[in-house]
Amino acid sequence: MSLRFLTAGETHGPQLTTIIEGLPSNMKIDFDALNFQLHRRQKGYGRGRRMQIEKDTAQILGGVRHGYTTGAPVALVVENKDWTHWRNIMNVEPIEGNDEAKRRVHRPRPGHADLNGGLKYNLKDLRNVLERSSARETTVRVAVGAIARQFLEQFGVKVAGQVIRIGEIEAPPHNLPIDELIERTEASSVRVVDAETEKKMEAYIDQIKQEGDSIGGVVECIIEGLPVGLGSHVQYDRKLDGRIAQGVMSINAFKGVEVGIGFEAGELRGSQVHDEIMYSEERGYYRATNRLGGFEGGMTNGMPIVVRGVMKPIPTLYKPLQSVDIDTKEPFTAQVERSDACAVPAASVVMEHVVTWEVAKAFLEKFGGDSMEEIHANYQNYLKQLESY
Repeated sequence: MSLRFLTAGETHGPQLTTIIEGLPSNMKIDFDALNFQLHRRQKGYGRGRRMQIEKDTAQILGGVRHGYTTGAPVALVVENKDWTHWRNIMNVEPIEGNDEAKRRVHRPRPGHADLNGGLKYNLKDLRNVLERSSARETTVRVAVGAIARQFLEQFGVKVAGQVIRIGEIEAPPHNLPIDELIERTEASSVRVVDAETEKKMEAYIDQIKQEGDSIGGVVECIIEGLPVGLGSHVQYDRKLDGRIAQGVMSINAFKGVEVGIGFEAGELRGSQVHDEIMYSEERGYYRATNRLGGFEGGMTNGMPIVVRGVMKPIPTLYKPLQSVDIDTKEPFTAQVERSDACAVPAASVVMEHVVTWEVAKAFLEKFGGDSMEEIHANYQNYLKQLESY
C-alpha cells in the first residue's frame, strides 16, 4: 500500500485534521517526539502573535493502540486555541448578521490565494479562501512528517535543517557533522550554526518589521543514512528528487527548489559538477564529492540528500499593497491579517518534514511490508545484496 495523507481544516476553525494511510503495523510512536517537532515549527525570530496563542499538540484518534501502529489509517488532529475567538465567525451552521459580523473579506491581498480562489470557486467571501490557504495547514504537514521521521530513524536515518539566507544576510558555509548541525541550529533563534550570523539576522528582521515589511530567505534540508536506490530512473514520476521538488514547491510561499549545488551547475563545466565514483572495502561504492546532493538518475546514491528551498517574503504586510475591492471594483489598500515579518526559520522545519515524508514514501515503496518486522527483514536483505555487488 502506498503511503499517503489528506488534511482538512481552516486557520481559525476548531482544529486541523489529517488521516495517514499506509503506515505499517508495530511501529512505535513517540508522542513527545511528535509534539517536539510541532513546537519547533512555532519557534523562530520574527514570528507573529499567533504563535503566542497556539501551543500545538497532536492528538491521535485512531490507528495507534498502546503506543504502536496497528496498520489501520492513523487519524490525527491539532486543535486551534484561537478558535474560541472565532467560534461564531467560523461556525459551520448559518449565522445571522451583516458582512461585518461575519468578518467577510472582499479586498484580496496581493501575493495570496484570495482572488484566484474566489474566482475559481465563485466565492464572494474571500475568507473562505484565506482560511484554508493559510500556512497554518503546515502544522499537520509537520505532524505527518514527524511520524515519517520516526519511521526512518528506526533504520538509522538522520534529518537536519538550517537557514542559509534571510534577505541579504547569508550564513557562511560549513562542513559540520549532522549531529553538531542539529545541536547548533536548535540553539539558534534563526536556525543557523554561528552566533554572529544569528545576531545579524535578528537585527535585519527587526529592521524589516519596523518598516512594516516582510522578508524571505533560503532553507536547507540534509538527510543522512539512506541506502542507494530509493526512487527510480524508469519513469519520470518515480524519480525521488522530482517528487521531493514537488513537495517543497507545495509549501506555502516557496518559489524555488534546488538539489545539491542546484542552479550553480548552470555556471560550471561538467568536470566541476559531477561526483567521481570511489570504492573501499569499508564503505563500498561512494562519491568523492556530493555536488549532486545525493541523487543520480532520480535515485539516491548513498550520499547525504541536500535540498534547498526558497521562501518568498510573506505577502501579508502591515503597509499593504494596492488591491481592488471585488464588490466595487475600486482600488483599495489590501486587507490586513495578522502575520509574521519573517517565517524563514519555521519554514526550515516545515521543509524538513515535507522532504522526510517523500523519502519515507520511497523507502516504503522499496522495502514495503505490512509490519515493521517485514520491512526490517527486506531492508537487511537489500543491504546484503549491496555488499555482494
